[in-house]
Amino acid sequence: MNFSVKQIKYTFLFVLFTCFSFAQKARVKGVILNENKEPIENVVVVSPTSNTTTNATGFYELEIDANVEVTLVYSHSTYKKSTYKVKLKPNEDFEWNPILGTKNEVIEEVVITGKKRKIDGATALSPAVIRRIPGANAGVENLIKSLPGVYSNNELSTSYAVRGGNYDENLVYVNEIEVYRPFLIRSGQQEGLSFTNTDLVQNIDFYAGGFQAKYGDKLSSVLDIAYRNPKTFHAGLEASLLGGSIFAEGVSKNQKWSNITGVRYRNNSLLVKSQETETNYRPSFLDVQTMLNYAHNTKWSFSFLGNISQNNYKYQPTTRQTNFGTVSEPIALLIQYEGQEKDKYTTVFGAIKSVYEPNKSNTYKFITSAYHTVEEEYYDILAQYRLGEVDANIGSETFGDVVFSRGIGSQLNHARNNLDALIITNEIKGNHKINPRNTIEWSFKHNLEDIRDRVVEWEVIDSAGFSLPNPLLGYVNDQPYNPYYGPLAPYQNVRAKNNTTINRFSSYLNWNHEGKIGSHTYYINAGVRGQSWSVQNFNVSGDNQITFSPRAQFILKPDWEKEMIFRFSVGMYNQPPFYRELRANDGSLNLNVKDQKSIHFVLGHDYSFRMWDRPFKLVSEAYYKTMTDVNTYTIDNVRIRYRANNDATAYVYGIDGRLNGEFVPGVESWFTFGYLKTEENQSGRGNIARPTDQRLKFAILFQDYMPNIPSLKMYLNLVYNTGLPGGSPAYADPYQYQMRLNDYRRADAGFSYVFKDAKLGHHRKWLNNFSEMTLGFEIFNLFNNQNAITNTWVRDVYTKTQYGVPNYLTTRTFNLKLSMRI
Repeated sequence: MNFSVKQIKYTFLFVLFTCFSFAQKARVKGVILNENKEPIENVVVVSPTSNTTTNATGFYELEIDANVEVTLVYSHSTYKKSTYKVKLKPNEDFEWNPILGTKNEVIEEVVITGKKRKIDGATALSPAVIRRIPGANAGVENLIKSLPGVYSNNELSTSYAVRGGNYDENLVYVNEIEVYRPFLIRSGQQEGLSFTNTDLVQNIDFYAGGFQAKYGDKLSSVLDIAYRNPKTFHAGLEASLLGGSIFAEGVSKNQKWSNITGVRYRNNSLLVKSQETETNYRPSFLDVQTMLNYAHNTKWSFSFLGNISQNNYKYQPTTRQTNFGTVSEPIALLIQYEGQEKDKYTTVFGAIKSVYEPNKSNTYKFITSAYHTVEEEYYDILAQYRLGEVDANIGSETFGDVVFSRGIGSQLNHARNNLDALIITNEIKGNHKINPRNTIEWSFKHNLEDIRDRVVEWEVIDSAGFSLPNPLLGYVNDQPYNPYYGPLAPYQNVRAKNNTTINRFSSYLNWNHEGKIGSHTYYINAGVRGQSWSVQNFNVSGDNQITFSPRAQFILKPDWEKEMIFRFSVGMYNQPPFYRELRANDGSLNLNVKDQKSIHFVLGHDYSFRMWDRPFKLVSEAYYKTMTDVNTYTIDNVRIRYRANNDATAYVYGIDGRLNGEFVPGVESWFTFGYLKTEENQSGRGNIARPTDQRLKFAILFQDYMPNIPSLKMYLNLVYNTGLPGGSPAYADPYQYQMRLNDYRRADAGFSYVFKDAKLGHHRKWLNNFSEMTLGFEIFNLFNNQNAITNTWVRDVYTKTQYGVPNYLTTRTFNLKLSMRI
């Protein structure tokens, strides 16, 4: 057969074009989630020419033929199979993030579900439960306070303490970025909003101790929060008598860009006006957060997290009457106020995160963040008080009135405090999957902290016309019996100006290993953290200090008929001082404050079982901490004042338990119990209770609904804590005063009618555009318990007695709440 040159040329071009066409490829990638928006591992993704499986984060990447319609099949033994048809251009990168529905299969009375269980000691919290559970300060912290080992005796505050630690010993991360609390906050009612916006949250993990080396240098706990990466458009609104919030999220047509933004407003007037002090109270708490994501290709992705918040706190007290004493000898404190307080806290936060994944085994992350806060605390308040006996004779014309004054006096408080803080962070992180059973993680991080602080505050106390000096100065004033020759000094006086710079370099190395002992599975996590830091105030520099924190965890999952997990964690947890820990009571800085050192021993056990043919889980942990170089402190409401001298040792031990499950079919509830004891030894003087010595804690979080009316739901959040030390004056020697506050008892209840949600549809046409709509009624402090946060100390000239008058928190309060989502 003869071919011409022209025919051969065309034939060659045809074959070349055909080969080139068949060689064209495209890529599909994404993250596979379950109905709870949690990533699913080991999902098999199949196309006609290739296949792959998802990794631990639910991520997959698959190369397919271009210019042809390809059917992708997603399958997993626990989830329903899903298919998707796609036709891509040559070299196109397409992102597809399917959500697989749960497929329940009963195998030998064990239910396999799509929810991945935590085995490293973390407590996973549902964003949906956080939104529903009532609380005076609703949010993530409201739910955390119901967990074992966590305490808070102030419903106006989002601050919490864990296993004997204080409010400054807890780490909070959002998308692996550390966030900070304001510095000058002294009262819970000044806080308004926490950083975390619940509307934006996808996953929440909480560690109460024994956490891995990849988490930072704090002594007590970790709250690890992940914001959503939107896949479709959603929006929502919530409004109540305490404020409201709105959010919207969406994704671009090419799936490369996504954004979620939330705005919140809070006004605590409803709660504060339920207290005994009559006030003109005008607060304003506003917060805007946004997260922008960009997937450049299958290897590179970028995200930006931004936050702007402003708290304006205006407080003008007028009168107060507190009745205390006994039935046979009732006493009342009456106060007339003059003056006001004006505080302002403005915070700007921004972070850029880049993730580079050159292949399935290696991931690199680059994080840069900046936190800037400008805070003002101004007040001049004069309190003129009268302490007297109350007429307790029923039927008397003066029943309930003060009929005899035991003491009179006045107290003048003044402050002009300003703070400007800038914290800049740069970090690079790596994750390397050596093989299916071994993973290495590492990080290198630099922090620059620039704090400019001016403190001017003083207090003058006048009793029966005589000015009282600070008792810590040692001056004796027993007027009018003897003349006073000491200097005229205010009761308290703090004046300081600091311009402080702190440089920190920190890093960690972490190893994760999975292995087998016969048919049993075990997990090992071992790592070490290191940090180097130096402090400079004006032109004076402190010593350069270095600390190392080795940590390890062993987890055993036996191949038994009953599903159980055993955990043991041990490690050093060092906390290098932040600015607050460097500043002593008089405002001066100790540049060489050492890191507080703690060794944790945690033994845990998880037992998953079925009761009433429903899933339950019992989690129990016993722990012991021994601490050295302790920086002792006092707590006044939510403000912590350190002594900045590392002159104490301390210990903590306790046991926590939590039973959670479907006590009512279809909804999760839990019961928690905790016991702890913590003591410190200052300068070898002997052990005394620490300010966070919370002995007993009980909590119940319960959800229910009416079987005949499933749209009507009930929520109960109940907390009982035994009294904390803190009933003594702030100036007192803790070794002479070990008084405790009364037990903290609080129950918040909520009732809601669900017009529509994921489980309850409705035939009303006007609800078609909504995915969820709920109208709720909440009762805060259901049983109207009188809980005290501190005591006001008043001298009785008549009996030469000093009384601790409780400063009570909020009384019973009602709230309405409307929630809508599309």
